[in-house]
Amino acid sequence: MVQYQPHLDRVFHALSDSTRRDILARLDHENLGVNALCGDYNMSLPAVAKHVKVLEEAGLVKTTKQGRVRTVMARPENLKIAADWVAHYERYWDDALARFAAYVEGEEMQ
Repeated sequence: MVQYQPHLDRVFHALSDSTRRDILARLDHENLGVNALCGDYNMSLPAVAKHVKVLEEAGLVKTTKQGRVRTVMARPENLKIAADWVAHYERYWDDALARFAAYVEGEEMQ
């Protein structure tokens, strides 16, 4: 049985927004400054910074500040919490899909 983890809620909340998912995808290739991230979205710098903060609170990114530049880097290892939760329930989906496939194949044979 998967144990309840409060951190799991923060991870799924962070992943629930398409902008935050896109930010994570962009950070998969390189570390970027908040200003660089802002350039690709039709939103203000404070709005992008709020998205980064949600990702950071979920442990999905880490920020560092050097001078006036805040750099954002992905922490994909923390996605494992969500992956483990989904994997636990995957067996139910697999069983349901197998039963459905058997039903469909049985209908086609008749």
